Amino acid sequence: MLNRFSILVATLITGIFMLCQPATATEKTIVFASDATWPPMEFVDEQKNLVGYAIDMVYAIAKEGEFKAEIKNTAWDGIFAGLIAGKYDAIVSSVSITEDRKKNMDFSEPYYTVRQALIVRKDSNAATLADLKGQKVGGQIGTTGYFTIKNNKALEAKSYDEIGLAMEDLNVGRLAAVVCDDPVAADYALKRYQDTLKIVQIIESGTAEQYGFAVSKGNDEVLALINKGLAIIKEKGIDKELQQKWIGR
Repeated sequence: MLNRFSILVATLITGIFMLCQPATATEKTIVFASDATWPPMEFVDEQKNLVGYAIDMVYAIAKEGEFKAEIKNTAWDGIFAGLIAGKYDAIVSSVSITEDRKKNMDFSEPYYTVRQALIVRKDSNAATLADLKGQKVGGQIGTTGYFTIKNNKALEAKSYDEIGLAMEDLNVGRLAAVVCDDPVAADYALKRYQDTLKIVQIIESGTAEQYGFAVSKGNDEVLALINKGLAIIKEKGIDKELQQKWIGR
């Protein structure tokens, strides 16, 4: 009888003690969308995994910012509409911070600086956009690279859903050139199509562009967590380590 009574008292005390403890905060999950067709920033590897500089950045930021990150592969066409509609919390997809985009979404602090690059076939004599007057130049629709082409009335602009499709058309001669962000240009021209393509110009159009993580308008909690983690990885030099891993010098 005494043993049973002792066990009952001990159980009650334990229960009361547990009730008095502060609840453990649930780690917040931030869902990111990414159009994983933009190597070496974000792409799908041979094992069908989402990888790349920015993908690693997100997980490093999540660790330092003390939140969980979930990344969904999402087509570029409609990726911004999905953010505005609340299908995910943020975008990690080499999004350049522009004034027009700021009207519909908020941005983290910048995490990478890029410029537009011009890629042509190695047998081409073109050295600048001016040399391509009247010719067909490709870019991924909705990107600043495509806007560069579209705004040049001397060129015939051709849009693609994915930059890889534009590069393949250039490789086989269906395009005269492609314009895209310089790290992506380097990945294709110096690695994937190194025998047939080359970079001939880094296009200086005003100031350099900066990538940021796009966040749904007014979502200050998510923005603060991302910026917190981003600041820490910059302080620790993790961003430089990832740049060396994925992009090199």
